[in-house]
Amino acid sequence: MLPRTTRPTQLSVAIIARDEERHIGACLASVAGLADELLVLLDRRTTDRTAAVAAAYGATVLHEPWRGFPAQRNRALALSHGAWVLFLDADERVTPELAAELRAVLHDAPSTVSGYWIPRYNLFFGRVLRGGGWYPDHQLRLLRRGAAHYDERHQVHEVATLDGAAATLHGHLQHLNIERLDELWVKQSRYALAEARTLAALGRRTRLRNFVGAPVREFWRRYVRLGGWRDGALGLVLCATLAWFELVTFAFLLGLEPRRCREG
Repeated sequence: MLPRTTRPTQLSVAIIARDEERHIGACLASVAGLADELLVLLDRRTTDRTAAVAAAYGATVLHEPWRGFPAQRNRALALSHGAWVLFLDADERVTPELAAELRAVLHDAPSTVSGYWIPRYNLFFGRVLRGGGWYPDHQLRLLRRGAAHYDERHQVHEVATLDGAAATLHGHLQHLNIERLDELWVKQSRYALAEARTLAALGRRTRLRNFVGAPVREFWRRYVRLGGWRDGALGLVLCATLAWFELVTFAFLLGLEPRRCREG
């Protein structure tokens, strides 16, 4: 983190993390010289050295109870001091091209723009994917503080609501999405449960057709429409895995429903 000066804080970088000792150092290093403030909201359940690594890079580390991703992001927006807040995941990196573009944007952003979409490329097992919806995978991550907030009912793949317009940058985020097979299973299980809780909060109920229709639609969408076939065997396996977890989502949702609703 840059030393505090009398000038206003222009950019805060906020990271929400749990047990990210392996990744967070490189993430913070990728914004060295760019961020005026580094803020890490660390899940209190963390058991590794994430806090020590982040502090070594000059980050302010806050140990927070887990409230869900959108609530944590709103908390980070409230705690940040920058005119702009860049949200990163610990397994993401700001590329040099994106860093250069961010510097330019921060000094010349139109007053009508409240957020910027950033293209992201995903690495699965060390390989960049181009199909299946994994590229360009735009993320709304650069937000004007005070002009953006998150709907806390949506527990996964949350997107900020802006008071103004959004624009799109050209520089990329790099995302080390999955590096081991067990990570894929754990991550998607967590997402499926979070999505089920979101659907439950929105009043959604399971139907028998969901257990067939949702996986089939997801596989068709990713593998055929979004070109998952372009990534060969890996693309096939990933598209099939995500289709399977559509079924898992509705199984979780069924488990969350009151018995009287399931029997009615």
